[in-house]
Amino acid sequence: QVQLVESGGGLAQAGGSLRLSCAASGRTVSIYAMGWFRQAPGKEREFVAASGRSTYYADSVKGRFTISRDNNKNTVYLQMNSLKPEDTAVYYCAAGTPLLLQPPYEPDYWGRGTQVTVSS
Repeated sequence: QVQLVESGGGLAQAGGSLRLSCAASGRTVSIYAMGWFRQAPGKEREFVAASGRSTYYADSVKGRFTISRDNNKNTVYLQMNSLKPEDTAVYYCAAGTPLLLQPPYEPDYWGRGTQVTVSS
């Protein structure tokens, strides 16, 4: 099993920045890809970004968000710049096989989520 713990969420103003972190523990050798999803109130969970050998982004965050990994620390980061109110959501860390990297984005493991709120 793999455990994922997110941190770094909070409140930001539109145009501001936040950095999310997700630390993996447990059977981390089984992890190929790590990524981020988000779920806004009343909406379905959606893909945000993922990292395997390459990085992948949802169109809505391209050019504003950057995903990175520190494999020595089993940690993935999401740097979020130029935040918009529509980025408000619970952000979930995910990990798994290469199935995580392309639609329908199927992680094996999920974190519990961290709230990001962007005020206008």
